Amino acid sequence: MASNYLAKGLKRSALTVALGLCFAGGVQAQSTTGGIYGTVPAGSTVTVTSNTGFSRTVTADANGRYNINNLPVGAYTVTTGDTKREVVVTVGSGSNVSFGTTTLDTVTVTGTAAVAPIDVTGVDTRSVITAQQLERLPLSRSAEAVALLAPGAVSGAAGFFGGLVSFGGAGVSENAYYVNGYFTGEPLSNLGGFSLPFGAIEQQETFIGGYSAKYGRSDGGVINQIGKRGTNEWHFGAQVTYTPENLRGSNTDLYLPNMDFSEANIGLPATCGDEGDTQCEYTYESPEDAGKLYSRGKESNSWAHSYSVYAGGPIIKDRLFIYAAGEWTTNDSRSAPNTFGAERLVRTTTKVPKFYGKLDWTITDNHFLELTYLQQKSSTSGSNYDYDFASGTTGALQEDSAPDNLWQKNQYAILKYTGYLTDNLTLSATYGQGKLQVVNQPYLLGSTPLITNPQNQNPAYTGGTPITNPIVGFNGRDAQDDTKGLRADLEWVLGAHTLTFGLDNIKFEAKNEGTTQFIDRFVYARSGAANIVSGHVGSAVTPTNPNGYYVSKYLLNTATSMTLDQKAWYIEDRWQVTDNFLLSVGIRNDSFANSNNVGEKYLDAKNQWAPRLGFAWDVNGDSTLKVFGNAGRYFLAMPNNVAIRGASASTFTREYFTYTGIDANGAPTGLTPIPRVDGGSGPYSANGEYGEPIDVLSFAPSDLKNMFQDEFIFGVEAMVTDKWMVGAKLTHRALKSAIDDICDPDRMAAALEDRGIDPDSVVIPGCFMFNPGGKNTFSLANASGTGRTEIVMDAAADWGFTDKMKRTYSGLDIYAEHAFDGKWEARIDYTFSKSRGNMEGQVKSEFGQDNISKTQDWDVAEMMQYAYGYLANDRTHQLKVRGSYAITDEWMIAANYRINSGSPFSCLGYFSANGTDENSSAGDPIGYGSSYHTCFGDIATPGAKRNPWNRTLDLGLAYSPAFLDKKLTLGVQVRNVFNDNAVLQSNVTSEVAPYTVNNLFGLSQGRQAPRTVVFTASYDW
Repeated sequence: MASNYLAKGLKRSALTVALGLCFAGGVQAQSTTGGIYGTVPAGSTVTVTSNTGFSRTVTADANGRYNINNLPVGAYTVTTGDTKREVVVTVGSGSNVSFGTTTLDTVTVTGTAAVAPIDVTGVDTRSVITAQQLERLPLSRSAEAVALLAPGAVSGAAGFFGGLVSFGGAGVSENAYYVNGYFTGEPLSNLGGFSLPFGAIEQQETFIGGYSAKYGRSDGGVINQIGKRGTNEWHFGAQVTYTPENLRGSNTDLYLPNMDFSEANIGLPATCGDEGDTQCEYTYESPEDAGKLYSRGKESNSWAHSYSVYAGGPIIKDRLFIYAAGEWTTNDSRSAPNTFGAERLVRTTTKVPKFYGKLDWTITDNHFLELTYLQQKSSTSGSNYDYDFASGTTGALQEDSAPDNLWQKNQYAILKYTGYLTDNLTLSATYGQGKLQVVNQPYLLGSTPLITNPQNQNPAYTGGTPITNPIVGFNGRDAQDDTKGLRADLEWVLGAHTLTFGLDNIKFEAKNEGTTQFIDRFVYARSGAANIVSGHVGSAVTPTNPNGYYVSKYLLNTATSMTLDQKAWYIEDRWQVTDNFLLSVGIRNDSFANSNNVGEKYLDAKNQWAPRLGFAWDVNGDSTLKVFGNAGRYFLAMPNNVAIRGASASTFTREYFTYTGIDANGAPTGLTPIPRVDGGSGPYSANGEYGEPIDVLSFAPSDLKNMFQDEFIFGVEAMVTDKWMVGAKLTHRALKSAIDDICDPDRMAAALEDRGIDPDSVVIPGCFMFNPGGKNTFSLANASGTGRTEIVMDAAADWGFTDKMKRTYSGLDIYAEHAFDGKWEARIDYTFSKSRGNMEGQVKSEFGQDNISKTQDWDVAEMMQYAYGYLANDRTHQLKVRGSYAITDEWMIAANYRINSGSPFSCLGYFSANGTDENSSAGDPIGYGSSYHTCFGDIATPGAKRNPWNRTLDLGLAYSPAFLDKKLTLGVQVRNVFNDNAVLQSNVTSEVAPYTVNNLFGLSQGRQAPRTVVFTASYDW
């Protein structure tokens, strides 16, 4: 856009001039640009210049206000007359740089960072961390660690999703990842995503709510990284990090719980069950193990080192620039077994090389091209060693076993064009392609089977010592996921209105995703007199097997292909209603189409309308007090993962046997099938997965609605001094629609009978997709082979659910910030929030169920009784404090401190409320075992109990000697200084059989990472 755009004398307030072209720059998630605005003497000329030679000039209006936006992020020199100031432009924001004697001249500038007043252009909420802050703060080298600095962001469930982030009560799969404007999230299940080499991050923007109609497909948060670029000066650098093993702290030893069941057993009869001859008092599965040592904390450890280099500069000065960075990280770990595991210590090495390259071409002063290439490889290999658990000693290398070999490769190519077509018309377009390849190959010894739960083997055949073998894996993965995306945005500035029109399309294609089983797997167990699977598989108890020992043969094959096509268009108007009041109004239309391996669509959702409304009020007209708000609806696609064990054929069966012996490899011999009680024979599949083709019209209803959430934000920000900013924000989120599977063909058969339809006249699948709490129309194939029968199923009247689907989040964020002024910086965030309902989202964190939108929740109505409570990602209280301080010109210290209240504890057991006998059919009406929200005879409301609070202090110290012109920096970071060891997640499964308590119940499944010390050395020239 030509430099004389704002010279046309637009008379607007500081808020007004902070807008203008910034709308074209995309001041929302996925943005890669920002802007500069402010006040100068009326009629003055203002020029901003970057170190790439890029320059823009405007003339201030009659009120002395100017605005220059759509600027690539980074450092700029702002010049008016003989006066110069330096400023850092951050992604998606306007930086206020003012001159003269107006009230906005309270802005101070030190070095290359302006301490700007409030950005009054934004109607959203976000956190932006710059490369300079990343250098100062003691942080783990990951996008998620940076994102956790944002208010309200919490780590996912430790032990399962601990490396991921939950925003505002949403599930960890409901976020979006972007690099340089292109989607880089994991394309199969949306768990995590690709991030840049840590030293190549120019800025990371973490969105926590309120983004405009331009963007969607996330109802959690957005992690948006902007990579560095070349300038008119050549720069080179290298860094080494080293995390030594011998300076790492260790977790304490874990001991198995030893609960007292005397109170729970009060009033229980000596015998119970349908036949009245079964023991009916709570006792541990292995009473002799209660209270014993479970694992040795010091025996498991990890350490790492990394090398990184970069180079950037001009290929053609002022026109063509290059930047390239490489990072090579090696992570080593040692993992000792627990008392129930195979006696082997596992050592693994994971190597992760990353590469980032960027070309920037200024074709003309008004046309720009950016080309980005990203690549990451990850390979894991290792060895197993003999280990004596009793003494905690490691023995010789096991020549006949090894951990699985894992290999993964990510690649992205991104092309972006920006063109200032006229003074008031701007076009930007981004096209990208991505490829993810994954290979998981288990170590095998011919057909030697995998043995699971050998502690449950009949001691009559083992002599009391479980018999096992070295095999630890039984299935693998060899898959490829491709993405192709195009977005285009056309902005038209029309008086007080800035109109933006655009499209946002991306397609995911997965090939051979899922797992393939290579060898037999045998799972040992015991049963009481009750059926092993209620209504389907009988009891293992016989006169010759009075203790109910049995084994199941496990078979799981799920590999398949699928596609997800996501398309959207939007219209947005940012209207300057008055000098101080901005109104942002937009509408987004999303469409989602999911297809299985043969191209049949099982979800084809069109016209998903997502309105967005936001406002910003510059109360004083000088950027010192802002009141803002936002309301919007956000849709999520159903991930490709749903096709696995869903819309495509899969096999997941267990065949149950008694046995008369165990061979030297731990495999059962003398197998006798345990009779089925449902009239069937052979393997049993709880979900009807027998490898048969899927009828997608039956699998997904024709009126299936995508997951969507409504969000409301209201906030205030104020400058209380010229250096301190404070703010408060209220957020309310309500999940309005969700998708999960339901596996209750019996209730569908009953509903058909109620409508006068013979259930035998149609084919009823074992599981369906549906909208929990709503109504859906299912189309069932007629058993005759011709025609179909439709039925509308209501969640309450037909499926039997007593409660509608609910998930709400309400939070209050309060913060105070002193931006870095060359000497020190500090930020304090406190969040009080409540996340409640009966649906976490697409995953189930309590035990790490990552089968997206197909968790065990909502499978049948009985499982959802008493399910309402605090959700897995609820953390009622959060306090975050971070800062840095320059002791001298050469020495810098920094700290990052976090306190969180504990996560909810949600006990799951057999159904035992209101005196229900667990051994009766009512104790496990659906055959899911210990999966109901009742424990030890009482209702177990989720969150009624909590895991303990946790606290973490990280410290950093850096030295940049002046005699080397501060080109060399030596540093040390100590993470978790006090080696706090709080339990973050506990085992919630209370029983393994009726009245038989799981020895692992209540045991920690995830704790704080032990103290680590990281040494760094970097040189830049």
